[in-house]
Amino acid sequence: MTDEPATTYVVSVFEKPHWRTVLTTKDKAKALAWAREIGDNVRVEEITPKKKG
Repeated sequence: MTDEPATTYVVSVFEKPHWRTVLTTKDKAKALAWAREIGDNVRVEEITPKKKG
């Protein structure tokens, strides 16, 4: 099997005193569009699980 682990994109917003996860998606373009729509104090994290050997 040569299945690659699926990457998940997490869109988070900073609300004092910490970051809150708002949205998750498997589509990078969608995550970046959401971040632009939300505005300031936003970050997009890319999470890819390690392949088990």
